[in-house]
Amino acid sequence: MDRTEKEDLVTSLHKTFEDASIVVVTHYSGMTVGEMGDLRAQMREAGASFKVTKNRITRRALEGTKYQPLDSMFTGPTAIAYSDDPVAAAKVAVNFAKGNEKLIVLGGALGEEQLDIATIKSLASLPSMDELRAKIVGMISTPATRIAGILKAPAGQIARVISAHSAAGGQA
Repeated sequence: MDRTEKEDLVTSLHKTFEDASIVVVTHYSGMTVGEMGDLRAQMREAGASFKVTKNRITRRALEGTKYQPLDSMFTGPTAIAYSDDPVAAAKVAVNFAKGNEKLIVLGGALGEEQLDIATIKSLASLPSMDELRAKIVGMISTPATRIAGILKAPAGQIARVISAHSAAGGQA
């Protein structure tokens, strides 16, 4: 990799750090290509990304970002999980690490606040933004459904009374 490629990589990674709402730092020692592919697919599905990083380049990319305090975590085989949703990257990383001991969550940051492993695990237990949106829509639409049912019920009762009356009138 020549100097211009490294500078482009630093610039790209710097932009990633500026745009991400959460960054989770992991060690991935011994993971196979298939396991990495599976993890990346799960991240994409959740709206997050997973990237293997070169430590020296990552430390340079962290300079001047809100995630600069994380630079001490970048030793050994590191990778980052990041997303705009504050829960997605943490949730997928923690769940994947439960089933695969080769992925170790080291820590991370949510904005300027540095997170330890316990905090990331508790963050991973929260519902994602999509789940919260679905709950809100459900709460909003439930009363409307009930109102429609209440308004429809008297008309249905009137129709049944008229039907019963006409059936009784037709027999008499």
